[in-house]
Amino acid sequence: MEESLPLADREARQPRYQRIKDYILDGIAKHTFQPGCKIPPEIELAEHFGVSRMTVNKAIRDLAEAGILLRFAGDGTYVAERKAEAPLLDVNNIAQEIASRSHTHSITLYTLRAEPATEDVALQLGVHVGATIYHSLLVHREDGVPVQLEDRFVNPAWVPDYLGQDFTQLTPNHYLMQHAPLTDIEHTVEAVMPLREEQAMLEIPATEPCLLVFRRTWSHRNLVSFARLVHPGTRYKLRSQTQLD
Repeated sequence: MEESLPLADREARQPRYQRIKDYILDGIAKHTFQPGCKIPPEIELAEHFGVSRMTVNKAIRDLAEAGILLRFAGDGTYVAERKAEAPLLDVNNIAQEIASRSHTHSITLYTLRAEPATEDVALQLGVHVGATIYHSLLVHREDGVPVQLEDRFVNPAWVPDYLGQDFTQLTPNHYLMQHAPLTDIEHTVEAVMPLREEQAMLEIPATEPCLLVFRRTWSHRNLVSFARLVHPGTRYKLRSQTQLD
């Protein structure tokens, strides 16, 4: 069987373009080729592997179609910046998502306080205008880079100890899932331009579009929270997968 062959023999049986793809992927994995950096030109790879430029071109084309490389006519080929990815229809802990990519999650906390509900907040949270609600505003970072601004409003009737938590050490999602287990969810997604204060907190220019997820969550028919989740468009993507019978 092929698995019992020596490594050199197995590699010799690989298509030549696959060897080039593996070389590039290995370089990305080992950070030899960093995101945003240019890989060796096709003629150099062709000489290194003793193949035609057509063979090299196929390997690079395959990786470009997979979103791993970016090709620019007259300039060269670059390693694509990897975007953080989150499931659209699930409510997962962003800290766990980031850890699953072997990256480091951190939080910058801006606001954690009780305040009167504005008309818009009251409408979305199902309380009276002026009722006391809890408000948290923070930014989630992946390896120090802002990837999500979380602006959340919470009904204190269902999580009275919300303000007592250290949200630099745990996420609001983690706390809410423990104390008000999720039973229903409502999502709205749209493309927006960031507000001035959002630009500063996300460390992005005014010209960068963002993905806005508007989320309301219930626990046993109780409307617990609603949140505006703002993601820089160049750093984040949302994914949805549906199984059809």
